[in-house]
Amino acid sequence: MKIALLGYGKMGKVIERIALERGHEIVLKKDESNTYDGLSTADVAIDFSVPTAAVANISNCFHANVPVVSGTTGWLEHYEEMAALCNEKQGGFISSSNFSLGVNIFFELNEYLAKIMSQFDSYKVTMEEIHHTQKLDAPSGTAISLAKGVIENSKYANWTLEDAKTNEIHIEAKRIGDVPGTHTVTYDSIVDSIELKHTAHNREGFALGAVIAAEWLAGKKGIYTMKDVLNLESK
Repeated sequence: MKIALLGYGKMGKVIERIALERGHEIVLKKDESNTYDGLSTADVAIDFSVPTAAVANISNCFHANVPVVSGTTGWLEHYEEMAALCNEKQGGFISSSNFSLGVNIFFELNEYLAKIMSQFDSYKVTMEEIHHTQKLDAPSGTAISLAKGVIENSKYANWTLEDAKTNEIHIEAKRIGDVPGTHTVTYDSIVDSIELKHTAHNREGFALGAVIAAEWLAGKKGIYTMKDVLNLESK
């Protein structure tokens, strides 16, 4: 399979190595210094760029009739626009805040726990996310996805980085050293606390999941999620 890499930073290089190990060919390594030459020859593209480049990268894929997997976060105010373009061009699209297998299982557990805890008003939910100092957006896309998972399955209405109101989830975003990513969801009451936590040890899981998603998306049209790729369904 021929893969175009859109974004060639640390994650892009790990994705390249894993894709080559799995027998794929890299036909484009796009960064800010080169063009999209070679994109149209790809079977699928993987976008791990920066928020300011994501929309252009994804748009170019749809115009070139190349399915795209995007793991870039911080651009989601344009998601509906990109989804509409995907449908218009009959493209293939997967966007996820995190492609790690473990994190997507974590997402499912988070939603299931939120449904249970929604019955108990004595517990207040908060979240913490820790990432490396080079991460540009805060809170992380993964933390936002976790918050949405709680909101969709409880009485909470919103998340905030500030002091939380009764119906808001407070997210504390920390930037420390070279931490790949740690996310904790805490339900706290006067008598006890329940914590759900995922700790990434390196970038391998994110990269492998993105390549697996690209393998799954190649040749398909439509908008999908990692639930489709991994056949996960919330119960």
